[in-house]
Amino acid sequence: MWPDEAQGGDGSLDAALAVALAGTVRRTGASIGGLYLIEEAAPMLRLVALCGLPIEFSAPWHRLPLSAPVPVADAIRDDRLVWIGGQEEMARRYPRAAAVLPYQFALAATAVTGTHRCWGGVVLMWPADHPRGTTPRERGHIASSARLLGRLLEDSPRPSALPEQPHIVSVDLVRHPAQTGLAAVDYLERLPEGAMALDFEGRVTFVNTAAARLLGRGAERLLGTRPWQSLSWLDSPVYEDHYRTAVISRAPVFFSALRAGGQCLDFQLYPDASGISVRVTRRAEERPADLPSVAPPALAESSPAPPAPAESSPAPPTSAASTGRLYQLVHLAAALTESVTVRDLVELVADQILPAFGAQGLVLSAADAGRLKIIGQHGYSADVVERLDALPLDTHLTPAGQALSDGTPAFFTDPGDLARSYPDAPQISGKQAWAFLPLIITGRPVGCCILSYDHPHVFTGDERAVLTSLAGLMAQALDRARLYDTKHGLVHELQQALLPRRLPTLTGLDVAARYLPAGHGLEVGGDFYDLLRLNDTTAAAVIGDVEGHSVAAAALMGQVRTAIHAHATAGATPDEVLSRTNRLLADLDSDLLVACLYAQVDLARHQLTLASAGHVPPLLRQAPHRAGILDIDPGPLLGIDTRAHYPVVAASLPPGAVLALHTDGLVELPGRDVAQTTAELVQHLAEADDHDTEHLIDSLIHRAWPAGRHTDDVAVLLLRARPVE
Repeated sequence: MWPDEAQGGDGSLDAALAVALAGTVRRTGASIGGLYLIEEAAPMLRLVALCGLPIEFSAPWHRLPLSAPVPVADAIRDDRLVWIGGQEEMARRYPRAAAVLPYQFALAATAVTGTHRCWGGVVLMWPADHPRGTTPRERGHIASSARLLGRLLEDSPRPSALPEQPHIVSVDLVRHPAQTGLAAVDYLERLPEGAMALDFEGRVTFVNTAAARLLGRGAERLLGTRPWQSLSWLDSPVYEDHYRTAVISRAPVFFSALRAGGQCLDFQLYPDASGISVRVTRRAEERPADLPSVAPPALAESSPAPPAPAESSPAPPTSAASTGRLYQLVHLAAALTESVTVRDLVELVADQILPAFGAQGLVLSAADAGRLKIIGQHGYSADVVERLDALPLDTHLTPAGQALSDGTPAFFTDPGDLARSYPDAPQISGKQAWAFLPLIITGRPVGCCILSYDHPHVFTGDERAVLTSLAGLMAQALDRARLYDTKHGLVHELQQALLPRRLPTLTGLDVAARYLPAGHGLEVGGDFYDLLRLNDTTAAAVIGDVEGHSVAAAALMGQVRTAIHAHATAGATPDEVLSRTNRLLADLDSDLLVACLYAQVDLARHQLTLASAGHVPPLLRQAPHRAGILDIDPGPLLGIDTRAHYPVVAASLPPGAVLALHTDGLVELPGRDVAQTTAELVQHLAEADDHDTEHLIDSLIHRAWPAGRHTDDVAVLLLRARPVE
């Protein structure tokens, strides 16, 4: 904890964290900082403190899934420093974030950890002129600041709930008193050119007489307003974006604008940690042809607010959507394209779209057999959901049915507004305002999304426009997700049918098995495992991997398992089992190859007999703190040569020993050496507690893939010879 920074102004942990974050920003030379904490109830990150940036800029990032493709989530998951040297690198590594932040800056993200846990992460941003790389000194400051934030969290009682909005704190600059007094004001008034000052919220905090004259509006009407809101000829997302560029990049920005009456003005924005100084001058020459005109550009016209239906409250007068709303739409659209399952979509809407529009309730329904069946909700009790579920699609007595019928969103600002349009519609949820968004694709109703509010809410024009645009994107995302879930369910059922339903029990042998398919894929994996009981004291353990991911690979895997089972139970030795299965593959004339490891376990003699067909060798722990890789001379893959020979290797399996068979997906990590990963697993197996095989097998997988995002199928079969009691 830093001196004089242990406690915030109000003594709360939130304030203390905000003050500590400001200290981190000053110490590292950054211009912007944000602190995220991990929520207790869900794998979500919440922004709890913000420094150097207006809160509205951070709206898309207030709450993020821990799995989100953003730097801070990667830093927390991998427990490392993530450094982004510029916009080009951001666009390459994090395209979704780059779409919302198309500005020049450098960024660092690192985890905030304590002695026993990870609390969250901190994000720091530097101005556009920062070098693309980071120095060891900067890295040291970032690491030490993260440790001190972790210590502050560890030494304080954790609040029962994280705040809904981040605590805002400024980075105070030390100035000479004369620079902030009347002398500075007098100096600016004497200048023949216009001078203004904006805070980070974009509001005018100072304007001299020359600037007011050039802008055509008195100083008293400009102070406290945003120029693009108080001056109609600046009401364009293009001009607001220049201000956003200055805030985030902390670099000078120059642009011109055509004032009403045809006069062209030059604006020069100079930002620092306390705000933005603006120089306003008259341009003598003619306005260039490419200068933005007063009319809103195509960017703002691309998503106009549609006419509201007669049943709902009229939309207020609209202007071009704000730049923040447009970037928010881009961010949410990118997130919707990345949702894969229906569950992903429901979580995305609840975690990002609801907070973005200040809503508290969500009902997402899918059209199914002429009814709207609820597939996800947030903020409703179970009895309300039950009463709202499975409403008929064709009813015109409810706003959801009407919205789907005519394809037009409906917005209701309060219960009275809803009752006037639908007097017979039951109001059972206690909500006070609603947005009914029909989800339609080429005239086909897909479902309905209802956002609701705990208090009356007036929907602005840009809110209606953005929500209407999002409804089309949500419809496509929902249609894709339902199709994916259907296909994935079939694939999962096929995969499970090809793997053993349960493993046999054998006195003196503890067994655990795991099969983890790669990611969200719809293709059937070819990894398999099996345990065959040969007699009361002997078993055969098998693990293998069919080449490729396809239905053909899965079918061949089933045939290989059947062949091995038949030969093993007929009394064949390990080498004979593999040789005969190899000849079967030749008879099947398959183009696919199979890696396989067969291990015969003799519990009476405490012995292993193994043969391998090009498979990765197993790990063996013969005693506590003593483990290694079994040295097996593998034969060729099954399906290559019908005359192939498969050498047999014998090893002891004393009581208490652990044998771990696995496919290559466990140890083949992108960008890492297989030998190093395997050595780390051997060390983990040697030191781990082996009393619970279920826990041990999970710890092995987690050691290899701590983030859980394995890129290939993983199969693991763990055998433990029970110690003699």
